[in-house]
Amino acid sequence: MIRNAQSQFGVGSFQQKLAIGDFHLLADVEAASGGDNTGPSPHEYLAAALASCTSMTLKMYAGRKSMNLTNAIVTVQVERENDIEKFNRDIQLFGELAEEEKQRLLEIANKCPIHKALSGEIQIKTQLVN
Repeated sequence: MIRNAQSQFGVGSFQQKLAIGDFHLLADVEAASGGDNTGPSPHEYLAAALASCTSMTLKMYAGRKSMNLTNAIVTVQVERENDIEKFNRDIQLFGELAEEEKQRLLEIANKCPIHKALSGEIQIKTQLVN
């Protein structure tokens, strides 16, 4: 089950207090954008979601296929250009892997649930509840 994410005002100009189940996080923007830089920005959280999901998916797949993948470092950069979000994802694979295994893992990276969500159709329903 995916837990609800909740956000409410924090301190300063932009800070938000986030709660996801028992986890508490902060979101903010950099000082150059008017924030206090007390936490990642929403776009940075989005990049982290794609990076962590990709790495988890690679770890799971490699384990199931008994591949010698010892680590995967996934770096995601998000840019906004002409109202289009561009995700640049770099994947470093570590371990003794054959070239075919590396290529298969690259294919599997595109099958992570967050990749599918971001590249598929998205629907957002918004309603006032008070």
